[in-house]
Amino acid sequence: MKPSGNGTKLKIRRAKSADAPQIAVLSGQLGYPATTAEVRKRLAAIRPASQHAVFVADSPENGVIGWTHVSKQPLLEVEIRAEVNGLVVAEGHRSLGAGALLLAAAEEWARKHGCKGMSVRSNVIRERAHQFYERHGYEHFKTQKSFRKPL
Repeated sequence: MKPSGNGTKLKIRRAKSADAPQIAVLSGQLGYPATTAEVRKRLAAIRPASQHAVFVADSPENGVIGWTHVSKQPLLEVEIRAEVNGLVVAEGHRSLGAGALLLAAAEEWARKHGCKGMSVRSNVIRERAHQFYERHGYEHFKTQKSFRKPL
């Protein structure tokens, strides 16, 4: 257990299927609404464990109050790195240490899996998130546009 800023003890652990309802709520707070069934299916599909990890911040009083998904990115153009694919802490629990603990767990997982660096993408409107990452040693190095195509 790790102390958080509000005096509670947080446990950072791997996510499990039973966490799907809380993860779904938090995904909505991040701007990506999902049902419990969708999250449960996605958690099961995030394989193999050597390539991905999903960690949750579990509070004795409130249950799961945050999550992060990290994945290994073997790329041709640079040494192997990990990427934070998502990180969210529940409204009312932000700026109390859970995000830092989740990020530290993701970084430790990346080190153990041979990653030489860590990257994260953050929407340009998320200024508070940008400050969070900068406080934790991340540097803004590029601005780009993202494109999507439904298949």
